[in-house]
Amino acid sequence: MLALKQKEMGKTTLAVKIEHKVADRVRKFCRERGIKYGFFVEKALEERLEREELKEDLLDLKTLRKDETLAISLEEYLNNRRV
Repeated sequence: MLALKQKEMGKTTLAVKIEHKVADRVRKFCRERGIKYGFFVEKALEERLEREELKEDLLDLKTLRKDETLAISLEEYLNNRRV
């Protein structure tokens, strides 16, 4: 289940169900290090999103590498479009 609730100052509430063991580990980790839960979770999500986007970019690069020889220069492209 995923629920979003808009709040002031550009923040939102993201409610998700996770295993108790994971929640307990996060709470303990943050408490021991003096880190706020929200900050920790937000940074973890950002890092994971960046990692997944990088994987997609690398896959695109690998997939498109073979088409690189078919590429034309920007100048030629614009000439063809008569821009």
